[in-house]
Amino acid sequence: MPADYDMEVIRSRVARVGHLLDDWEGLGVKTYVLRERGVHGSPVNQYGPFYLWNTVEGMNRFLWGGAFQGPVDDFGRPAVRQWTGLAFEEGAATGSVPAFALRRRHVVPAGVELAAFMADAAAETARLAAQDGAVLAAAAVDTRAWEVVHFSLWEHATPKADGDLFQVLHLSAPGRDRLPRGRQW
Repeated sequence: MPADYDMEVIRSRVARVGHLLDDWEGLGVKTYVLRERGVHGSPVNQYGPFYLWNTVEGMNRFLWGGAFQGPVDDFGRPAVRQWTGLAFEEGAATGSVPAFALRRRHVVPAGVELAAFMADAAAETARLAAQDGAVLAAAAVDTRAWEVVHFSLWEHATPKADGDLFQVLHLSAPGRDRLPRGRQW
């Protein structure tokens, strides 16, 4: 978002429509997250959702069944990145409402043994989830760009991990209890 964008527009939009996916069949978790320039050290205004799907059908119904047209109409058609899940873990504070999200992306270096690298990424997911205040943690890989993302939700703004800190505006989690735990291979 532009540096001078009124982020209250985003907050109002999420307050108005965030609940629409609270019972979406096939959705594990969707977070509506926001970074605001000058808040919690953010250099930029940024808004975006993060999804963990239980079924391809649920994701496709969202993208092609009309629900995704609302954000497209409001913001233009964004790039939708699809990642392969590596790991998911419930956190030490699993019963808490998340207030913050942490995203860390890093490139998979050339020449590494992929199995070992991905196993380490899955282990990092478990380590994050075990931290005080962690609600959940996930890791995924984009095999086109060879990039790993760690995404975690927190009840506080001071996770003991590096990454971009976002405010959680809303969490929809209709199928969270059905997301497979641990390493995904």
